[in-house]
Amino acid sequence: MINLIRPYKNVFASCGVHPLNIEEGFDFKKLREFSSDERVVAIGETGLDYHYQQIHAKKQQEIFRQHVRLAVEVNKPLIIHTRMARKDTLCILSEENAEKVGGVLHCFTENYEMAKAAIELGFYISISGIVTFNKASELKEVVRRLPLERLLVETDSPYLAPIPYRGKQNQPSYVRVVADYVGLLKGVSGNEVARVTSINFFNLFSTASR
Repeated sequence: MINLIRPYKNVFASCGVHPLNIEEGFDFKKLREFSSDERVVAIGETGLDYHYQQIHAKKQQEIFRQHVRLAVEVNKPLIIHTRMARKDTLCILSEENAEKVGGVLHCFTENYEMAKAAIELGFYISISGIVTFNKASELKEVVRRLPLERLLVETDSPYLAPIPYRGKQNQPSYVRVVADYVGLLKGVSGNEVARVTSINFFNLFSTASR
């Protein structure tokens, strides 16, 4: 990945092992090595997923803790995946002092209480195309209630294409659709969402150059 993005000065990377991929092998020494690259601006995606692999919960927790400790060690923010693991995710972030580096709960689908607790730990909440789905009523309400200054927008390509592209392969350009929809929910323009979330991005990923 680093070799692919190196020619593009406005593209950055993160490094981590997704909780659904821990059975494929985890080399902490290698992760620390990757994390030192100047183009790596965050640690992750890491976290807990009890929806698909609750049977591996303990191992997920152990590796998640290692990611958080590394983030604190190298002073880089975290990119968090959490699904059906609200209590454990927040507990580990708190116990491992994640507030020292902050981060983002990516592709957020949890409730307002979790979002509020994460923000109190210095985290941002990232909204994907899921927010446009008809059944995402709880997520829409979360977006309405959260301050725009703590939100990010994303696509999670190639999955979760927003309406009206749902069912098709997602792509980064659709992030504009997400921003416009967030603006609709919050009563501001898509341009304002783009402006504020861009500021939020560089505040969070402070080693990324504009």
